[in-house]
Amino acid sequence: MILYLFFIYGLVLGSFFNVIGIRIYKKVSIVTPRSACPTCGHQLKPYELIPVISYLLQGGKCRGCQSRISPIYPIFELLTGILFAAAPYFVGWSGELVVALTLISMFMIITVSDIHYMIIPDKILLWFAGIFLMERIIWPLTPWWDSLLGAVAGFLLLLIVAIVSKGGMGFGDVKLYALLGFVLGIKLVLLSFFLSTLFGAVIGGAALILKIVKRRQPIPFGPFIAAGTLTAYFFGSKIIHLYIQFLHQGL
Repeated sequence: MILYLFFIYGLVLGSFFNVIGIRIYKKVSIVTPRSACPTCGHQLKPYELIPVISYLLQGGKCRGCQSRISPIYPIFELLTGILFAAAPYFVGWSGELVVALTLISMFMIITVSDIHYMIIPDKILLWFAGIFLMERIIWPLTPWWDSLLGAVAGFLLLLIVAIVSKGGMGFGDVKLYALLGFVLGIKLVLLSFFLSTLFGAVIGGAALILKIVKRRQPIPFGPFIAAGTLTAYFFGSKIIHLYIQFLHQGL
């Protein structure tokens, strides 16, 4: 029953995260004006704002002009709900659950923003940096300095990549990884970068082969960072343990 409530909370917040991710770049209030169709300006009624369900009942179309509604909205609502419900299972009922839910929330917002505008807003990173700072003071990593070491490692690693790639990696990603290093610590932030790069290479390569994207066409790296980081955060200890076992067997 509690996990079901977490799922519902995730659906509702996922809808709100969509709004933040889209409006923050435009420097528009996240409270007003009311949500409206971007094509015809039709203001959405309460029954048109029910996460996922409204999209399905309307056939993915605006009630006003019948234009297609981006599937990004229900996908991220549903994904947020699933991740919120899964978080207690992976991290348990402890203070770390608060950190996990905060991390998921941040990723939903910046992924939406990165998909739409290829930008990870500084305002979002600064706002969540303050939250994570308070959370890591209350629920620190062991040892406590792992957060500081992780922040330095995450920043320098992505800074080097950004410089070498000559613009291939945005500085929003650099600042994001400094924050992730603070939250995860050095081991998990390095694993996060490896997994994010792996996911980006595999999915980006598949999209290129299927001609979904064109050669040299920039694609947002934020979604891959989110996938790689959450994988490292929830399964990092097991992945590292299996890797060490593999090395011992090889030797």
